[in-house]
Formats: sequence, C-alpha cells, structure tokens
Amino acid sequence: MLQPRYDLVFLGGGCATISLLTRLIESGACADKRFLIIDPSDKKSNDRTWCFWEKGSGYFEKLVYHEWGALDFKQSEFSGGLDMGGYRYKMIRGIDFYEYCLRVLHASGQVDFLQDEITDFQVEIPDSPGEMLHLTGKKTGKFEVKTDLLFNSIPPELGKKQPRVVNLLQHFKGVVVESAQFNFDPNCSTLMDFRVSQAEGTTFIYVLPLSKKTALVEYTLFTASLLAPEQYNQGVANYITAFLGVSDYKIVEEEFGIIPMTTQQFPWYVNGAFNIGTAGGQTKGSSGYTFQFIQKRSAQLASLLQNRSDWSQLKSTLIKLPGDAPRFQFYDRVLLQVLAANYCPGDKVFSTLFEKNPAHRVFQFLDNETNLLQELQIISSLPTWPFLKAALTSWR
Repeated sequence: MLQPRYDLVFLGGGCATISLLTRLIESGACADKRFLIIDPSDKKSNDRTWCFWEKGSGYFEKLVYHEWGALDFKQSEFSGGLDMGGYRYKMIRGIDFYEYCLRVLHASGQVDFLQDEITDFQVEIPDSPGEMLHLTGKKTGKFEVKTDLLFNSIPPELGKKQPRVVNLLQHFKGVVVESAQFNFDPNCSTLMDFRVSQAEGTTFIYVLPLSKKTALVEYTLFTASLLAPEQYNQGVANYITAFLGVSDYKIVEEEFGIIPMTTQQFPWYVNGAFNIGTAGGQTKGSSGYTFQFIQKRSAQLASLLQNRSDWSQLKSTLIKLPGDAPRFQFYDRVLLQVLAANYCPGDKVFSTLFEKNPAHRVFQFLDNETNLLQELQIISSLPTWPFLKAALTSWR
C-alpha cells in the first residue's frame, strides 16, 4: 500500500538507488524518513558483475567476491604485467550486492517497493514544501505521490535529443568456466587480451581467475552494433581452446551485458528530477566503468542528506553539487571519436596507453582523479595525429 507522501522517491531500483539508500539507512541519521523505490525488477537474479580497481577498502568491501593483486595485458605488439601501484582489481557479483542492500532496506521498515515500469512522469512544484509527482506505470496506470526529492535512474534513449552524438556499445558475453586442465594463478587476471580477431572492431578478452580451475572469461567489444548470439559464444569458445589451450571444460554460469559508451550529455538535474547512475552520467563514456562513479556520487549525496533534517529545502544546494571537471568529458569524447571513426585501431590505442604509462596512473586518469600535468603526460604518449583529429572534431 503506497503512502501519500515520501521523503525520497526513486525511479529505478538499481545500483545507484540502493547504494545511496543503504548508506542513508546504515548511517542511522535518517530513521524518521520514508522512501519509495519503483522498479520493474525484483533484483533476485545475478544479472551482472561489477569489476573495478580500488586502493584500500571501499564501502561495500565485505561484498567483494574476489580480488586480484596483479594484472596483465596482452596484444601482438605489447604484452606484460601492469604496474598496479597499490591498486587491486575487485569483483562484486550483482546477486550478492542486491541481497545485502535489500536486506538492509527491508529490515529498516522505511522503504516501500512498487514493482512497475514508469513510462512517464511529471513533477509539479506546489506552494507548500515538496513536489507532487504525476506518474504513469505500465501496471499501475496513473497515480500521484508527494515527495521532498525525486531521484531518477532511468536513462533517456541514447542520441534522441542531442545532435552529433557519438554512440558506441560495450557489449560482452561472459562465462564462468571450470576445467581440470586449467592452472590459473587466482591472484593474477588478464585485464585485456587483444590477440583475438579485430575484424568486428575493438575486441578483447577478460580472464578473471576465481581459483586454479575456474575463471570468468568475457568476450568484449566496443562497436556501434551488436553481434548475433552465436558469434559471442564462438568468440569465447575460440579463446578458451586457442589461447588457454583447453578443450574439455564446463560452463557454470553465463552473462550478457550492454553498456552505453556515448558522448551524450546526462544532466544532473532536469524537470524536477535529480539523475543518478547511468542517467546521471555515472557511466564513464570512454570505458563503461560505472560502479565506482556511483559510489563517489552516493557518498556525496549521503553526506549531504545525513546532515540536513529538512530535505524539502535542499533542492538549490543539490543543484549546485559539483561533479567531475568538464575536461574529463572532453577526453571521453576524443577517445570515442577515435574509436568510432577508426582513426586508430582500438588495440593499438590501449596497448600504447599501457606500454607508455604505469597502469596505476591510467587507472587514476580513467577515474577522473588526475591533475592537468598528469593528463598531458598521458595524452602525449598516444598517437598524435588520430587524437588531434578527433580532438578538433570533438571541439567543434
């Protein structure tokens, strides 16, 4: 049974929403607040795996399923171990994250859930504090609810309203495989192996060992369009037999995912809603990495909300909440332009990046945490003409 009023309403109940709500509830500072999450999924399946590099321990450290202290990179012209510089590469499984966070939310008694897909919403600003939401759900139909603040994680259709947008897709088929013939080092994973065919565009393999006999092998592409399902299966199978040298293996789990890599701008605030997750630009345009950007934003928001009791007066403060420096979006546009226009093959771009720069500095750069001097050093290491051409195109 929905309440007529909530302190926060969330459209979408994925990583961004439950990361923020878990932080708020576990802080103990919001015990008098009520929350509503509207999402078509009940989040009871292992629908994704988040991998990310990190120094030290993160907020959800206890949910890390596996981590690696060593990474290697493989390409026809450059292969070798990467200088991690104190970073570790970590994996969190979707199902573990959902189960933990939802357990916290349900136990609080503060959160209502509506399992529905919102097809339209309008925000009315009345005279009294708060906002009136006019919502339309596929199952629920039209309904209204009042809230102090609205957070939306439903992304817009890519390229629909913005001209000259470059859109690529990061699409991947991953399988957890077991074989008595494997002899992996569980502490060392392959971040990128570009030795596979590049006929479809930028294509590489992740190999993330979970034990000596088990690993997640992921066939990944950065291209404008998807492949036929059998092509992903063939890409995985070819790699296991040709490069891992194993023909007798068992597939334990499978996953398929699509992550937008786009120059499209995702506004933080529009039409009464604060956008979070991919909808709020927390998916890195040039890499597709999302989890850590969500955690940074969640920490910002949680800190602000925990220290204010009247959330209806927070809108103007939230609108001014700073994000990453705009120059990082420019860097993303340049790289995507290089890949989309094929100014330089993707395997050449990434092999040059990791050959000429320590991996820990590349990680820092991809996390939008470098300074201008460090960025110039990285940029100057890349092929000059392709990136200059892309920069001029992106600047216009």
